[in-house]
Amino acid sequence: MPLVRSMRRRGAGRAMVAAAAVLLAAGPAWVAAGAASDGSPAATGDASAARQAGRPASPVLAAVENLDRSATWTVVNELSLEFETHHPQGLARVGDKLYLSSVEVIEPPVRYPEPVDGYDRSPGRGVGHLFELDLTGRLLRHVTLGEGTMYHPGGIDFDGRDLWVPVAEYRPNSRSIVYAVDPRTLRARPAFRSDDHVGGVVRDADTGHVHGVSWGSRRFYTWTARGQVLDRVDNESHYVDFQDCAAVGAGSAVCTGLVEYRNPDGVRFDLGGIAVVDLREGTVGHEVPVTTVSANRHVVTRNPVHLEVDGDVLRMWAAPDDGGEPGGTTLMVLETSAES
Repeated sequence: MPLVRSMRRRGAGRAMVAAAAVLLAAGPAWVAAGAASDGSPAATGDASAARQAGRPASPVLAAVENLDRSATWTVVNELSLEFETHHPQGLARVGDKLYLSSVEVIEPPVRYPEPVDGYDRSPGRGVGHLFELDLTGRLLRHVTLGEGTMYHPGGIDFDGRDLWVPVAEYRPNSRSIVYAVDPRTLRARPAFRSDDHVGGVVRDADTGHVHGVSWGSRRFYTWTARGQVLDRVDNESHYVDFQDCAAVGAGSAVCTGLVEYRNPDGVRFDLGGIAVVDLREGTVGHEVPVTTVSANRHVVTRNPVHLEVDGDVLRMWAAPDDGGEPGGTTLMVLETSAES
């Protein structure tokens, strides 16, 4: 499929790319990224009507743009997920339900001494999962996603009607299926396929376009809802690699992720971050570091993250630890000020 624009340099209008997902038991005033304010599948939020009515973007956008490196994230709750979570990837909330994507790795990919057919490693074997939870973290329903060597789900988003879930091969420069999942039935419909590893997607309710990131978020993609490639832009930010994203209105998304560094002694240090991305320009705007870690010493933005505003509080839901690690996966709830 032809590209409308194969490459663009970073423009002045920066904003956001994608953010992610988990929510728990927030109070009645919370407003989440990536969903209508009431969180219901029926609240589709017509974009042009919203603009004409002067309806603002999600408060999450302003709250994230108010953050700086002095922001302190306080852990206010921790919920142990009492089921096999495997390697969590993305989170989203729909009403009083949470949706968690995860990859179960049965046979890990193995790096080749030399590239084989353009790949740097074997595909491995595994199973992609999408779990439905209640607000206490209890497992309600479950569906498997994927096809053949495409078994690795990524960051997910809810557009007011469907959950958008990419499932890719577990290697860069590979292949993916992007699913639209009805949260009422968990019926998964393949929306389109991509000839690249898609690590996370959001859907812009204003345009209907789907936006995604590649392996390590080194490329930003824009597709129609049927998969026609409209744009592919190199990510010129090298601060963190995005893992999970959510649309927040105003042509923007919030993305979270991390990058792994080594200190002079060779000890690993994971730096997390939150970024605002302009979905239409494919440029990264406001970025702030996150250094809070889990019980297993993973930075909290390692994988699934959901952000919401509740009054003057910006709340983060995060699940950085894998099911096979000591203590398993805990859903962490953290808060910081939503005001500058």
